Amino acid sequence: MNAKLVEDIANAVLYEGYMLYPYRPSSVKNRQRWNFGVVYPKTYSELQKGADAWFMQTECLATASAPADLNIKVRFLQAVARTIGELKTPLNARPVGAENGREPDFTVVESLQVGEHILQTWQEAIEREIDVPSFGVTGSESSHRSSMFTFSGGREMEPVLGGDGRIVGVIVRTKEPIQMGVEVAAKRVSDGLFKITVRILNVTAPANPDSESRSEALMHSLLSAHTILSIQGGEFVSYIDPPVSLKEIVAGCNNVGTWPVLAGEEGQRVCMLSSPIILYDYPQIAPESPGDLFDGTEIDEILALRILTLTEDEKHEMRHSDEHSRQILERTEAMPVEHFMKLHGVLRGLRPAGEEKQ
Repeated sequence: MNAKLVEDIANAVLYEGYMLYPYRPSSVKNRQRWNFGVVYPKTYSELQKGADAWFMQTECLATASAPADLNIKVRFLQAVARTIGELKTPLNARPVGAENGREPDFTVVESLQVGEHILQTWQEAIEREIDVPSFGVTGSESSHRSSMFTFSGGREMEPVLGGDGRIVGVIVRTKEPIQMGVEVAAKRVSDGLFKITVRILNVTAPANPDSESRSEALMHSLLSAHTILSIQGGEFVSYIDPPVSLKEIVAGCNNVGTWPVLAGEEGQRVCMLSSPIILYDYPQIAPESPGDLFDGTEIDEILALRILTLTEDEKHEMRHSDEHSRQILERTEAMPVEHFMKLHGVLRGLRPAGEEKQ
């Protein structure tokens, strides 16, 4: 299996929709973030009568004529609330924390300008990855395993230094606890054929579930969740283009909030990527793409040109709102003309007219 190919496309899925053009927090669509692959807490989902799912389910087929091992990896983003505080009285530089049992006195602000930098109250995200213990898919008629995982909450404070070296503000990052489960099952359909089911469950119990808003629920949610399945001693069956003899069985697979495709080098069938974005088998990042743009159905040339048309004030906000957006701006502004030309268009996969797929 070409791990690099799988990793590249999985990372694109992980950050799809992380921040959309024009890549500024003041943009309305960036105030309603985390729309792809969200697995909400069960209590919140039930309050919404199931409109917002609390689980994600992947079902696909695998063939194996001898004992085989299935490996499952679950990846998602966890939101982190970033709050900017302005100190009422600047302090001499020293570790920020409790002073005589108390934190420094500050006022929460939407933004704080320190020199040329603008710090904004917003959200960030940290990557989470779970490796489920190897799972056997042959032997008995069926097998099942459940695993629970907990990510603790926390609060961290980072000092902001002014031009004179004194602390003038703080960045407070807060993450809420998340408790989740992963259920894996292998059911024998016929000799050498198995239906694989992977369920990702969010069983987090928020402090005030009855009064929780969507924005509060998102702090306890799995964002951009997706699953990578790999098998040793067997092969997966394409969910999109299965053999004729298996089409009816594949049609009976129930995928909830996710879409499984074969991943890796074309022709290999040992890895499946199950993502909240509809892809084709063996998806790849276009070699012409200079880097991630995080935008749904991204069109690199159009987005790059639009970034360059932003005003200086808009670029200033983009540069200081988020590390990812800063990298997008700097990469786009530094892009040579020849790289722009490569983004203009390319044809792939042409076949002679009338040729039928075998």
